[in-house]
Amino acid sequence: MIALYYYPGNASLLPHMMLREIGVPFELRLVDRTQNAQKSTEYLKLNPNGRIPVLLDGDHVLFETAAIAMHLADKFPEAKLAPAYGTPERGEFYKWMVHLTNTPQAEFRSWFYPREHVMDDEAVSSVKNAAEKRLNHMFDVISQQLGGQQWLLGDQFSAADLMLLMLIRWGRGMPRPPRTIPNLGALAERVLARPAVQETLRVEGIEAPFV
Repeated sequence: MIALYYYPGNASLLPHMMLREIGVPFELRLVDRTQNAQKSTEYLKLNPNGRIPVLLDGDHVLFETAAIAMHLADKFPEAKLAPAYGTPERGEFYKWMVHLTNTPQAEFRSWFYPREHVMDDEAVSSVKNAAEKRLNHMFDVISQQLGGQQWLLGDQFSAADLMLLMLIRWGRGMPRPPRTIPNLGALAERVLARPAVQETLRVEGIEAPFV
């Protein structure tokens, strides 16, 4: 039995999209952030960091979004959400998954929650502005590397494209949203056109504009 602890639009969006791409039966378990449920005693037993998501795969409890994503890609190779083991393409997949989780995903923490990074409230705007500047640069670099390719791995769709869509969505409220960068906007539209992605958004109650 697979169960995903999620909150709409949160980092759980990536494994949720993957599970629908895979087509395996699974259970969604809402972690209500509006009630601070991610900090409850029960949830902290699953993820002591108090963050979403958590994946239950039988008796296996797994947290960290990228780790969950790579586990699902490995467990269900028939879904082809990652290239074959031992290939150069598999290495590129690892590169993108680690890059996306270590750079823009981590940087969004400063953008959304700047007060976590300061002791003086007067510095909040400075932290947020600096995070915005770094995110803009990160997305520019990703766009340059993507170029005119259909997907991050070239002709092969992968979980990395789903992850990038999630991050583009998170930036929709920025003064310069990632969707306005041509290569990224085009990739986002291709990912959004996938039936599994549309079903995920519907189930989570996420309405347009998606990015």
